[in-house]
Amino acid sequence: MTRIPPPARLPQGLPSRQQVLDFIATSEEPAGKREIAKAFGLKGTEKIALKALLKDMAEEGLIDGNRTAFHRMGGIPRVTVLRVIEIDEGEPVAVPDNWQPDDGGAPPRLRVMEPRKAGGRPGTRAVPALRVGDRVLASNEETDAGWIAMPIKVLPAMDEQVLGVVELDGTGKGWLAPVDKRVRHSVPISDLGGAVAGQLVMAEPAGRSPRAGVRVTAVLGDPLAPRSFSLIAIHKHGIPVAFAQEALDEAQRAATLPVDADTREDLTHLPIVAIDPSDARDHDDAIWAEPDGAGGYRAVVAIADVSFYVRPGGAVDREARKRGNSVYFPDRVVPMLPHVLSADVCSLKVGEARAAMACHLTIDARGQVTAWRFTRARVQIAEVIAYEDAQARIDGGTAAPHLAHLWGAWKLLDAARSARDPLALELPERRVVLDEAGRIAEIAVRERLDSHRVVEDFMIAANVAAAKALEAKVAPVVYRIHEAPSREKLIALKDYLATFGRKLALGQVVTPSLFNRILKDVTDEAEKLLVMEAVLRSQTQAYYGPRNAGHFGLALGSYAHFTSPIRRYSDLLVHRALVDAYALEQPRPPVEADLPPTSGLADRDRADLARISDAISKTERRAMEAERDTIDRYVAAWLSVRVGEVFETRITGVQKFGLFATIIGLGGDGLVPVSTLGAERFGYDEKMQRLIGEQSGEQFAIGMILKLRLAEANPLTGAMKFEPVDLHAGASAIERRGQHLAQRGENAGPGKRVGAHLAGKRGRPGNIRHQGRKR
Repeated sequence: MTRIPPPARLPQGLPSRQQVLDFIATSEEPAGKREIAKAFGLKGTEKIALKALLKDMAEEGLIDGNRTAFHRMGGIPRVTVLRVIEIDEGEPVAVPDNWQPDDGGAPPRLRVMEPRKAGGRPGTRAVPALRVGDRVLASNEETDAGWIAMPIKVLPAMDEQVLGVVELDGTGKGWLAPVDKRVRHSVPISDLGGAVAGQLVMAEPAGRSPRAGVRVTAVLGDPLAPRSFSLIAIHKHGIPVAFAQEALDEAQRAATLPVDADTREDLTHLPIVAIDPSDARDHDDAIWAEPDGAGGYRAVVAIADVSFYVRPGGAVDREARKRGNSVYFPDRVVPMLPHVLSADVCSLKVGEARAAMACHLTIDARGQVTAWRFTRARVQIAEVIAYEDAQARIDGGTAAPHLAHLWGAWKLLDAARSARDPLALELPERRVVLDEAGRIAEIAVRERLDSHRVVEDFMIAANVAAAKALEAKVAPVVYRIHEAPSREKLIALKDYLATFGRKLALGQVVTPSLFNRILKDVTDEAEKLLVMEAVLRSQTQAYYGPRNAGHFGLALGSYAHFTSPIRRYSDLLVHRALVDAYALEQPRPPVEADLPPTSGLADRDRADLARISDAISKTERRAMEAERDTIDRYVAAWLSVRVGEVFETRITGVQKFGLFATIIGLGGDGLVPVSTLGAERFGYDEKMQRLIGEQSGEQFAIGMILKLRLAEANPLTGAMKFEPVDLHAGASAIERRGQHLAQRGENAGPGKRVGAHLAGKRGRPGNIRHQGRKR
C-alpha cells in the first residue's frame, strides 16, 4: 500500500506543481490521481482541476503520464517531451523540454534513435528527420552507453518564451501587452516575478490552457530605452547572443596562433585596401589590382583566413554553426564569432600582419576572369577607406595609383557584367542613423555609389572563382543558389504588366535580360518603381545548397559565397573546402593551444552538406526578419511624434480587412482599415488583390498612391495605422493603368479608380541581398 501522510499534514486544496512532485517523491509506491486527491483533500471540481494539472505536468515531462502511476524514473519520465539541442554526426541529441532538478544540475543528454535503429519497438513509428529546436515525444531508456530515446511523434513548435510590456489594470492585475504587431490582445500575468508596470519582460506560459496566462521569467528593462528595439528582435527570433565560456576560452587560445611567414605567401608589400561602410565593425575583405601590360589586370582579393582560427568540431565552431551568420542592427552587432576573433585577430587592420585567404585573379581586356589561384597568405592592409571617401578621391582626381587601378580593373569587370546582363534592380534601402546616446538622429535612404559597385564586382569575381576552383577538383561546394521565377509568379507578373498595357510572352526562355528590357521600356519614374517592385516579387528566395542550380539574378552558372567568413558560416565552409582541395593546410597548432588539428572540412559536412546548408539558409532568413523588424520599430519611433501629419504613401498590400501602405521615401508599412475607406461596403477580389466599393466602384490595389494621415505609430511593435485624406488623389501612372483596364472592360462604373495589383501574398520588397556584400 502507498504510504501517504495524513491530510492534516498537507495543505488542503489544489496543489501546486512542486507540491505534487514533493508528494510523489515521499511516496514509496507509485502515486496516482486518486492518492494525490485524497492526500490534499480534493473534492468535486477540484478533482477535475487536478486531472488537468497532472495532464499538463505529463506533457511538460515532469511526471510519467500513466493513468495509475505518476512517478519519475531516475529524474527522467519513461515517456516525455524532449527538445533537440544539436545534431552530432547526423544523430540528434536532446534534453528534457522542462528540466528543473532539485540539485540544479545540468539536464541529461539523450541520443534520439531512428525508429529502424530502435529495433521496431512498440510505440516507435516513422518520424521526419529531426532538426535543432524540434520537440519530440519519446520513450526513454537508460543503457550502459547512456540515455537513449525512441521517438513516438514530432510535436508542433511551441513558443515557450514571449516578449511583452507589463501593464496593470485598475485592480492591480498584471497583463502582458504584446510587442509583436501580429498579436492583437494582451494576456493575463499569473506571476509578475518582480516586474513593475512599463517594463519589457520575457514570460512563459503558466499552463497548457491559454486562460492560465503567463509567468514572467526575466525583466529586460525600459522598452523605449536606446538599444531596446534590437533587444526585442533578438529575443523574439531566438538569436543566440552569449557565447559559451568554453568557446570564449578557445577563441583566446586561437588568437595566439602565429601567422607563419614561412608557410604563407607574403603579400605584405602590396598596397591592399579595404573599402567599407564608414560604420563597419569588422573588415573581412580587401582588394588590390595593377595593369598587366596587355590591356588587362592582375588582381588580389584578400579575405580573412577565419578557417585558420576556427577549427571544425571545436567549441567556437559549434557556436558559429548555431548562429549561421552575424546579425546587424542599427545599434549593435550580434557576431557569429567571439569578439577577439571577429573584431580583432581576423579583422584586416591597417599596418598589422594578418592571415588571409588570397584569391589571385587574371582579368583580360574584355573583363573576363581567365585564371585564378588560391593561397594562404600574409597581408598588411595599407588603408581602410569609407565608400564615400574613396568615391570622392576618384571624382576629385586625388586618388593614389593603387586606388585608381582598382577603378580601372572594375571598368573591365563592369563591361563583362553588362554583357552578361544580370538582373538590374536598384530599389532604395533605408538607413537608421543614431546619435552618440543611441537615439534616432535620421532615417535616410542609402546612397548607391560606384565605389559600392567596385567592391561588389570584385567580390562576385572571387565568389565565382571559388566555386569553379572547387568544381575543378570535384570537391564539395556550398553553392549560393537563386533559381528562376516559377511559372505561377510569371503568370502573376504577366497579368500585372497587362494593366500598364505591357506584354510578357511566357513562351520564351526566361532570363534576367527579359526583365531588364521590360524595365528599360518604362520611361515614367513612378511607373518604373512599381514595375521594378513587381519584378522583385516575382523572384525566388536565394538559398544555400550542395547541388548547383545556378544564380539567376547574377546570370551566373556557378556561384558560392567566399568573401565574408567572419560573418557567414557558408563562406567558412567554402574556405575549408578550398583548404582540402588545394592542400592549403598549415602546420598543426602547438599542443598547448588545445585546438582541433585541421582546418579543412569536417567529415560530417563532407558527407552531408545538405543538412548544414539548409540550417544556414534558415538562420539567414531569421537574421533578415530580425533586422527588418528592428528597422520597422525605429521607423515607428521616428514617426511617433508626427502622428496627425499627412504623407504621400503607396499601397503595398491589400486584404479583405484593409490596405497596407508605406510612406514614399521613408518606408514603414501601416494599415488602413477598410472601415476608414467610407460608408459603403467594399468587396475583396483575392485574385486581383484589390478592394472594390459595391456602390461607387471605387477600387484600391497595390501600387496606388494616396495621401494618408498617420493615425498611430507604435514603437514597441513597429505597427502603424493610417486614415484616408483624399481618396481620389492617385498618381498619373496609376491613372494610366486605369485607362488600360477600361479598354479591357475591367473599369466599368463611374468614378472608378484602379491601383496596381499583383496576384500574390503581401510582402515588403527588399533588395536582393545576395548581390555582393551587405552589412
